[in-house]
Amino acid sequence: MKPRQNPAPDGRMPLMDHLRELRNRLIKAILGLVAGALVGWLCFGPIWDFLKQPYTRIPKEHCLAGKCDLVVHGIFDGFFIHLKVALIVGAVLSSPIWLYQIWAFVAPGLYRRERRWTYTFMAAAVPLFCAGAALAYLTMDKGLKIFIGLAPGDTTVLVGVQDYLGYAQAMLLIFGLTFELPLFVVMLNLVGVLTHERIRKSRRLLVFGVFVFAAVATPSQDPFTMLALALPTVVLFEFAEVLAFFHDRRKVRRPDPDAGLSDDEASPLDLEAIDAELEGGGRAR
Repeated sequence: MKPRQNPAPDGRMPLMDHLRELRNRLIKAILGLVAGALVGWLCFGPIWDFLKQPYTRIPKEHCLAGKCDLVVHGIFDGFFIHLKVALIVGAVLSSPIWLYQIWAFVAPGLYRRERRWTYTFMAAAVPLFCAGAALAYLTMDKGLKIFIGLAPGDTTVLVGVQDYLGYAQAMLLIFGLTFELPLFVVMLNLVGVLTHERIRKSRRLLVFGVFVFAAVATPSQDPFTMLALALPTVVLFEFAEVLAFFHDRRKVRRPDPDAGLSDDEASPLDLEAIDAELEGGGRAR
């Protein structure tokens, strides 16, 4: 295998190196998912009892003989049930791995001082994803009650296990990933890509977009689930805007090292920082 070339101090890499980097990050993320899925497969019993709890809380009058059980339709559904449960567990357990791989793929394009935020990103990304998944779990039964409750009183609702797991999987992932969006806004502000002024001017459009996204992305698309996703996300975006405000205000107070230079004058190079970067890359190789 060809050894990976270290990026230049300014983060530039050839196209093929970017593709190799993307391949390596995807492989690591997939391996983490497989390891988490293996845990989910081995611990299927208690995990399945936990996942089906929201369905057991639907109105009893729509269940067969007052007992809300999920229905298996096909011969091979037992295998696919285990596989889906394992993938759901794998996605949650491996979230620190694949979230880090996403950030690590972006980080080489950042300056050395900007890559310091990697640990901050990871420290916030994992709790946010887990908080979103937990909120999805707590609200799943509300959406189920709304739509199953619309069935006529003299009918029995038979829900397939595959349909329920698809609903649960979509809810957990959509809520978890949506809670990550405000974090990316903060990180873009920290690296200088997105300013607080631009966030402030786009606040109304951003709030409207969050509600539209919540209405379209939620599997059940009922009003309660939409609000359960949209309102916490808007609060997180407001918190992200506050952090961006304080960061930009603090940055204004710092002296600009390139201030006073003419357009055709080269800025001074920080040779010590470049040497430290190259030495660090050499040790990693």
